Amino acid sequence: MRREAKRSPAYKHNLPDGLSSEKLRLIDDEGNAGGILSTQEAFNIARERQLDLVEVAPQAKPPVCKILDYGKYCFDLEKKQRESKKKQKQSKLKEIRMQPKISAGDIDFKAKHTKEFLDEGNKVKVTIRFRGRELAHTELGLDILKKVLTRIEGEYVVEKQPVMEGKFMSMMLSPKS
Repeated sequence: MRREAKRSPAYKHNLPDGLSSEKLRLIDDEGNAGGILSTQEAFNIARERQLDLVEVAPQAKPPVCKILDYGKYCFDLEKKQRESKKKQKQSKLKEIRMQPKISAGDIDFKAKHTKEFLDEGNKVKVTIRFRGRELAHTELGLDILKKVLTRIEGEYVVEKQPVMEGKFMSMMLSPKS
């Protein structure tokens, strides 16, 4: 009459079908310690209550087993995992691209978007693309990046200082935690 426990691949708990130990420490479905019993007695108690016997601490001497509904146990574990995942804030990397010939109004516009991204908790990579002879005047790009930093109010961290990478100069900003 014992219900067969469904074994979820995500949770590999030992259902002590072939327990090598003759004795085990039992915890019943209400969380009370049942003491040290033989494996057969524990199976009989679980069968009477129409629940499953699950080994929760195989490394203990004697191993600890718990009487519970295995399907509900796996569901609760998955639910806790989903809840903890929801609480984590995923920060994305946003990129703002500009050229050295950008006007002051456009710098204000790009700085406003950079500030919005940082306020949302995202990292921002501010990139300046140089073309042709503009590569001879990389100091213009550095000036533009400094102007963007002065226009951003609020708390941020310059994660990576302005650096030339081929035809691009970029810096990385992240929100201050």
